[in-house]
Amino acid sequence: MVIAIGFEGSANKLGVGIVRDGVVLSNCRQTYITPPGEGFLPRETAQHHRSVILAVLSQALQEAAVMPEQIDIVCYTKGPGMASPLQTVAVVARTIAQLWNKPIIGVNHCIGHIEMGRLITGSDNPTVLYVSGGNTQVIAYSRNRYRIFGETIDIAIGNCLDRFARVLKLSNDPSPGYNIEKLAKEGKKLLPLPYVVKGMDVSFSGILSYIQKQSHQLLNSGKYSPEDLCFSLQETLFAMLVEITERAMAHCGSQEVLIVGGVGCNMRLQEMMGAMCDERGAKLFATDERFCIDNGVMIAQAGLEMFKSGNVTKWHDTTVTQR
Repeated sequence: MVIAIGFEGSANKLGVGIVRDGVVLSNCRQTYITPPGEGFLPRETAQHHRSVILAVLSQALQEAAVMPEQIDIVCYTKGPGMASPLQTVAVVARTIAQLWNKPIIGVNHCIGHIEMGRLITGSDNPTVLYVSGGNTQVIAYSRNRYRIFGETIDIAIGNCLDRFARVLKLSNDPSPGYNIEKLAKEGKKLLPLPYVVKGMDVSFSGILSYIQKQSHQLLNSGKYSPEDLCFSLQETLFAMLVEITERAMAHCGSQEVLIVGGVGCNMRLQEMMGAMCDERGAKLFATDERFCIDNGVMIAQAGLEMFKSGNVTKWHDTTVTQR
């Protein structure tokens, strides 16, 4: 039995999770929430993580009912992510590894999402749609590596949704994307928006610029409501994602789709992807907010898989990378 503890802090979520051979023992998280209309900056986010990480660590150990001496490996997010928050968490992970005399493993954040999704859903070899505030990629496993078949060429879908939420002054609690999803359910009128798919890649920045520029005029004229704009943005962005995911499935001969990342919680995205899968006779796998949103247990699970394959990070390599 191998017990792994994972530290995640690449963005505004600070998570500590513990897993034992594929069984989740604890999954504790704190979110840095900013006022409506504002995003989160690296320095303030890192300060938040520093202020709560020891309390979250203590909570994770208590919920898992394990002692530090029972932990076998310490895992942390090496990247990608925001530099200051990553460094804050890495310092704690390195300190814990030294205090407890445990091996340490730096985990790729993206692979953490995928491995957690595979564990929770039981999917075998899916085409993965990874959608979050910082990443938008279509990924599949081929020749012993996760390979990117398509991705955004500018901003991530979560960043696009978050920035439009700021235009509407929506609350960041629990997240801007969640509040856009709530409004979109009440939308009735579809605003035609640019639809930018380039081969296997997508582009969101032009769509965001267009709707940002038009939103005040459309809202003031009374032709569209905030609910309509949220509905229109979601429908357009998600249709683009479904298209490139289906193309990747055809290329790989896959019959499974796994949605991971924070935006993967969106029920409308899951509904649209599910309709495409039904037409192809394929299966859709997705998780809820416990495991879609950044969390520590996904880092523990990916690190556990790495440890089992003999992969341990050398001490001088326990750095972080934004890319």
